[in-house]
Amino acid sequence: MANGVSKFQGGIDNTVGWFESLGIPGILAYAVGTIELAGGIALILGLGTRIVSLLFGIIMIGAIFKVKLADGFLNGYVFDLVLLIIAIHMVLNGSKLISLGQLIMKDREA
Repeated sequence: MANGVSKFQGGIDNTVGWFESLGIPGILAYAVGTIELAGGIALILGLGTRIVSLLFGIIMIGAIFKVKLADGFLNGYVFDLVLLIIAIHMVLNGSKLISLGQLIMKDREA
């Protein structure tokens, strides 16, 4: 969530320019910022855990290969790799976690 906030607070146009300097279409800055902000809030609330985690995983793969890989393992992509592993875990086990989404689904089933 904090990364999404920073993309908008720092001026989304700056983020668009940075994305374009990396060879990534600038329009994706809006998508990534929105996913990070709204997805972070959703994860805190426990809503859409699997979907949001899948989107976060895709963002982490992009971050690792487009931004951090050149800096090496320890100084570059180790943290993003950990976040990717957590996202994969959340995709695979999201419904087993205690969450608001799980409580809502239990009420619907009852």
